[in-house]
Amino acid sequence: MACLRDVSRVEIRPTVAALPGYGPVPVGPQAFKLSSNENPYPPLPSVVAALADAAVDVNRYPDIVATELSQALGETLGVAPEQVVPTAGSVSALFHAVNTFCDPGDEVVLPWRSFEAYPTAIALAGATAVPVPLADDGRLDMPGLAAAVTDRTRMVMVCSPNNPTGPAVHADELDALLDAVPDDVVVLYDEAYLEFVRDPQAVDGIDVLAEHSNVVLLRTFSKAYGLAGLRVGYAVARPRLATAVRKTVTPFEVSSLAQRAAVASLAATDELTRRVEGIVAERTRLVTGLRDQGWTIPDTQANFVWFPLGERTAAFADRCTSAGLLVRPFSSEGVRVTVGEPEANDMLLELTATI
Repeated sequence: MACLRDVSRVEIRPTVAALPGYGPVPVGPQAFKLSSNENPYPPLPSVVAALADAAVDVNRYPDIVATELSQALGETLGVAPEQVVPTAGSVSALFHAVNTFCDPGDEVVLPWRSFEAYPTAIALAGATAVPVPLADDGRLDMPGLAAAVTDRTRMVMVCSPNNPTGPAVHADELDALLDAVPDDVVVLYDEAYLEFVRDPQAVDGIDVLAEHSNVVLLRTFSKAYGLAGLRVGYAVARPRLATAVRKTVTPFEVSSLAQRAAVASLAATDELTRRVEGIVAERTRLVTGLRDQGWTIPDTQANFVWFPLGERTAAFADRCTSAGLLVRPFSSEGVRVTVGEPEANDMLLELTATI
């Protein structure tokens, strides 16, 4: 099909024109995809069965507010269903939350490097990003985040475990931040990788939410639950804040298939736990092997590892691609590699032993 010549004089918003777009991730026929932090295993059998059962109803619109999923999450988390806002992945919850609470000119304090969608969500809301560099070990500089708050700050973002570096925020660190941040400033606590956390000093956001009315949690079914292709996540907040976020959600945003799969996943906790434990065991094996080889790897509590390579980033990523491992380079900062199947992890260790 011929491509039409673009002679349009329609103006694009400068903010949008300046955004770095998401590029496609190449997938080779013999490559392991370790670039997107996906669960390497397919959905649980009970979830597949629920999807097959739900497929016959896709001629109907989904429940616009995902009632059954909200109720199931409420029971699982120990919160009221009205505190839960299902969305198309946690990244969608991120955009909705920023648009709910931030006006043009407001400031949003965020760690950097962190989840790459943060600056985009902030820019599209017309707000101003105030990035705070990470500590040398890949941890969030929590005192730095607190110090960056001004009277123009409307939101502080906290990613735990931090994507792409891996460390989780400790309970005392988050307590100190929340004590320092005014209670009219939203603290957006992103827990996309919560299920992989084994650090005893880390904190569960639900416990924090019970004590602080200005906290909004982001969670997802994309990682541990293995539902990345269905796009289902959610925000959790006090009822008034959750109601406000819900107003910004696109009608029928969470498909009927995604809702049914998420509910079925919540009902399969034992199976899910065993699968996650297997990924955590592979993470431990991978990190131990890399450190034994002499690599400096931050403490990761997620399903990925971070190589802080600086100017060697591109060369390392190219070596991985040539070996059949697709990884995620970040400019001249480092490379993030998902914990994959044991075979993929073995291939990575074989490669890193030669570099």
